[in-house]
Amino acid sequence: MEARHDSILMNEVLEALNIHPSDTVVDATIGGAGHFAALLAALGEGGIIIGIDADPAAVERGREVYALDRRPDRPIAYLVNDNFRNLTRILERLGIGQVDKILFDFGWSGYQIASPRGFSFQNDEPLLMNYSETGETASDIVNTSSEEDLVALIFTFGEERFARGIARAIIAARSKERILTTGALVAAIKAGTPRWYQNRKIHPATKTFQALRIAVNDEIGALREGLAAALQSLAPGGRIAIISFHSIEDRVVKNLLRDAMQSGFGSLVPKKPIVPMRAEIIKNRRARSAKLRIFYAQ
Repeated sequence: MEARHDSILMNEVLEALNIHPSDTVVDATIGGAGHFAALLAALGEGGIIIGIDADPAAVERGREVYALDRRPDRPIAYLVNDNFRNLTRILERLGIGQVDKILFDFGWSGYQIASPRGFSFQNDEPLLMNYSETGETASDIVNTSSEEDLVALIFTFGEERFARGIARAIIAARSKERILTTGALVAAIKAGTPRWYQNRKIHPATKTFQALRIAVNDEIGALREGLAAALQSLAPGGRIAIISFHSIEDRVVKNLLRDAMQSGFGSLVPKKPIVPMRAEIIKNRRARSAKLRIFYAQ
């Protein structure tokens, strides 16, 4: 699969963050480096940009973008291979106190989809799904979890109505042979769902793959910790932009920002999320579920 990545809600993010040349900016999720490149271009002499990603390949893309910036007044850049949940520790290590603008983009890049790590069910690949390339894999989870744990995981993180049937099919499949590839997992998912469910526009494995990816990378836990750290690190008058792609993420973001508002940290502007224009959705189908929320610090 050819690697391709189109950053979503680019104009809306730049308008909302309103970057000044001397700002200190955090791109907490470099990903395909599209947003990183735009944030970098908006900064100048006196500015600082911190790019963070758990995927070392994403950090390297950030380095390449920075190397191509030949401006004599380009900002200082720090590229960090770490999880954004460790934002407080990262800033302390860099000797940076408060920051002016922070971006979180919880979508996964086209480069990750194209990498043979099991993120996509379109090809038969090793069933890994870990961003950092270390630690527990999706294969570990599907081959060792109990049926009840699989049901809970697939239903909670995937909101999959056939979680029970899929879990039972996974247990049955792995009793014959360990599930080590995306193809083997897709076959089990199909065995655990009705035929009509497999003939819809949405692939029957979509929600289960989402659930496993979230679980492998502890995405919800990282989101909570990272956003909490961002709120604490934000300078007065600073802004946070957050792009989420499914209801579970957006619900957590909305609740965390609501609590921050009630505690007097700032406000949501606008109150409702910003969504992509129809033209962007037509150009990039991955944009169709994106929601952008903007938080202004007091």
